[in-house]
Amino acid sequence: MTTPSTPTAGAHGAAGIRVIRSDERHRWDDAWLTSRQSFPATGNFDLRGNAHGLLMVSNDDVVDPAEGFDTHEHVDVEIVTWVVEGALAHRDSRGNAGVLTPGVVQRMTAGTGITHSERNGSSRADAHRLRVVQMWLATEYAGGEPGYAERDVTDRLATGELFPVVSGLARHRGTDALDIANSHVALHAARPVAGTTLTLPAARFGHLYVVRGSVELSGGAGVAGGSVLSEGDAARTTDQGELRLTATTDAEILFWEMERGFA
Repeated sequence: MTTPSTPTAGAHGAAGIRVIRSDERHRWDDAWLTSRQSFPATGNFDLRGNAHGLLMVSNDDVVDPAEGFDTHEHVDVEIVTWVVEGALAHRDSRGNAGVLTPGVVQRMTAGTGITHSERNGSSRADAHRLRVVQMWLATEYAGGEPGYAERDVTDRLATGELFPVVSGLARHRGTDALDIANSHVALHAARPVAGTTLTLPAARFGHLYVVRGSVELSGGAGVAGGSVLSEGDAARTTDQGELRLTATTDAEILFWEMERGFA
């Protein structure tokens, strides 16, 4: 992977909202993996150059039973994993091992270096697929201490409200949000039922991903390509105030709020 440099508060695109439809996303198919990528990530890509704000990777992966990624290393990156369907078996060089299921969020700080493996926890006999959204962000400073944390947020998701699941922002200290080694980012999640309206926080850079269902976005500087987003669609926002999101069906969404980007 490309190691990110220290981010700054510099501009990264004009103010507005850009929608990336599911069928416009970069797609990578392997014998056991289908990866739909908001930013090209499989192969030799400039992750920092393609980033929006501090978000360099946002992959929606489907992994066949008993398949996955063997042990590999990451350095100076924050990795956040969100299981949508199935079970993900994780093991790393810091002694962490377990199985992630829907409703459990995981944060791994690579820092000076961490190796891990990720596999579909289902056997070939059980034949359950794994669907997982994995996101990579820059650390605030290079060379930090590697770390790992996970939290079950199923009860909070059941409320239908938007809440922070991972955050380095000062206003979220003391909440249940997992800490992340960047004080300029927060990941919010929600499972709103049809007809529910949520407010997305103002953000220098924002990245909305519709995991399931469909939503209508309004209140910003205009949404290129239409305001209704369906499963697999993403919206990249720049210099937007609060936005309104209305679930047109039962839905699941992830929203990155970022105060800075790469210069």
